[in-house]
Amino acid sequence: MRLSNLADYAVVMMCQAARHCGGGRISAGELAQETRLPVPTVQKLVSRLTGAGLLRSVRGAGGGLQLARPAAAITLVEIIEAVEGPIALTTCVEGGECPADAECRVRPHWPQVNQAVRGALAGISLAALAREKEIA
Repeated sequence: MRLSNLADYAVVMMCQAARHCGGGRISAGELAQETRLPVPTVQKLVSRLTGAGLLRSVRGAGGGLQLARPAAAITLVEIIEAVEGPIALTTCVEGGECPADAECRVRPHWPQVNQAVRGALAGISLAALAREKEIA
């Protein structure tokens, strides 16, 4: 299992935005510069993250982007699902076609597996991810 580049970049961006929290705002251009991501990618992700209710855009003088909720109230699963859609490790769970579908005895168990993965990701807050780790 691997996250797409966009999901990875969304996590990086949200962590950087969290470091500006406390009412601070940051522009998409500043986010791009600080994360070293291309501006078009940042703009695309800002749109998705705003649509998911994770970022808020404030217009006018002193405007910019800010977290829509405190970093402690935003989870890793929310960020990933804003970009990737619902967690589903196999296509059959989403109604996709599979040549083994008629004989598959594993399919009934995938929702439980997906929920376990989702639960693990939901247990990680943006606040925890945004904390700088000390290098020993």
